[in-house]
Amino acid sequence: MKPFKDKIAFVSGGSKGIGYACAFRLAEGGARIFLSASNEERLKNASREISRKTGGETGFHASDLRLLDGCIEASEALIQHFGGCDILVNSAGATRGGLFPEQPDEEMLDGFALKFHAAVRLCRLLWPELKKTKGYVVNIVGGAARTPSCDFMVGSAVNAALANFTKALANQGLKDDVNVNWISPGLTETERLQTLFQARADQQNRTVEEIRSESVKVEGLRRIGKPEDVAELAAFLCSSKARHIHGTGISLDGGGSKGYY
Repeated sequence: MKPFKDKIAFVSGGSKGIGYACAFRLAEGGARIFLSASNEERLKNASREISRKTGGETGFHASDLRLLDGCIEASEALIQHFGGCDILVNSAGATRGGLFPEQPDEEMLDGFALKFHAAVRLCRLLWPELKKTKGYVVNIVGGAARTPSCDFMVGSAVNAALANFTKALANQGLKDDVNVNWISPGLTETERLQTLFQARADQQNRTVEEIRSESVKVEGLRRIGKPEDVAELAAFLCSSKARHIHGTGISLDGGGSKGYY
């Protein structure tokens, strides 16, 4: 029997990268999937791909999750389409690399708007449904929360804030019987990582491949992570087998964050 049969999963940032991989893995386990992001065409393609490959039921809604109205629209679309929510995976968010103090204020505000405020709002909006179903929340919190960098200050600050919010939300989850955890991926093969590597290459007048190779070497990794690595862990954390894991952040970085726990 599939572990997520008849479960309804909402995945923000589900049109690509880690979000898509999480949605696909949950669909493989029998979940009905609702995707949320800003690009309607990408959402449509992702939804079709998941349905075609897994045979599962999917839905999607395109809106700007940086805005409260966008989060309200997405959560209402989910309820209208599927009627509830058992699993919430917050994966939306793209923070930019840049050097302080040259990096503009707008990039800090934009980073918090999508990665932090969208996750907070979606948790709040869908919490009543998650309480009904004794559901699960998994927030994707970048590893920069634990390993801040001067050329990635926005991501470092935003992810640290989301980690602390998730820890606090877990306390509420104990009262309401909603499981809450977060995953902190390290370097992971996504468009976002490619963009970050490109920004660093431009800053240092080097090639992207040089930055990539150096990053793997400096962190002592065997390889860069894959979105599917994160998806496997997310699926486990959303299963009944992981119910006793609560309020916990798990690093998934191939051992990159040495000395941290």
